[in-house]
Amino acid sequence: MFRRLFIDHPRTVDETYFEHFGVASKFGVTMIWGGLCALVHAVVPGWCVTTGSRTIERLNHIMVIQRRAKGQDVSQMLTVDWVI
Repeated sequence: MFRRLFIDHPRTVDETYFEHFGVASKFGVTMIWGGLCALVHAVVPGWCVTTGSRTIERLNHIMVIQRRAKGQDVSQMLTVDWVI
């Protein structure tokens, strides 16, 4: 059970637990920031006009480049389901 929860998935993306923790945490904080900016944009359309979409584009680019650099299959990135 411990192995499945803490070791197996990070290995599938060629990371240690702590590397995966760092990457996933950074992605999570960035997604929260983008989401908050999108909510601000919903209330005041003139603010944060492109912040949400730029955040999504930046995270997608980082994830695709990281996968390619590590020799991972990028085809999974073409779906809506993300593996972080």
